[in-house]
Amino acid sequence: MLLSDVVDHTIKKLKAQTANVLTFVNMGLGGFAIVAGIQGQLHLSLLLIFLAAMADRFDGMAARKLQIESELGKQLDSMSDIISFGVAPALLLYQGILNLFGFPGVFFTIFYIGCGAFRLARFNISENNGFFTGLPITAAGCLLTLSYLAVPYLPPFSFLFITLVLSLLMISTFTLKKV
Repeated sequence: MLLSDVVDHTIKKLKAQTANVLTFVNMGLGGFAIVAGIQGQLHLSLLLIFLAAMADRFDGMAARKLQIESELGKQLDSMSDIISFGVAPALLLYQGILNLFGFPGVFFTIFYIGCGAFRLARFNISENNGFFTGLPITAAGCLLTLSYLAVPYLPPFSFLFITLVLSLLMISTFTLKKV
């Protein structure tokens, strides 16, 4: 086997895994955001969630551009999204404000994660028709994360409302055109 054949084969393998590598970057950043949130480093958690959103955006773009979309990639992306845009933002808001409410704070945190998981499962079994049904978890997670910045400015109970509304929007049946 010639060196050029080895290089060509290696490039093809790397190209085929580009989107999955970006998906793992998304997942890793979400995992680090969770750990940062548990350790009370909430601003770092917020930053890591937004970096995960960038990685999530690029993995889909790479898969389409390189024509390497796969069922495995779709499933892996959903697993990453529940970590980065389900658990991490919910934990950030719980640590930042929802913990003040006791059981209702815990309930709304878990409810948000459950609605996100439902949204992703519904997406994974649906036909690709050019539309999203319900608010995508990436958008909901970014909005929930962004709401953390308003903690000093809004009444604490409003964060229960924000969490509930985003949860219900994820499982709703309205449609959004994919961009």
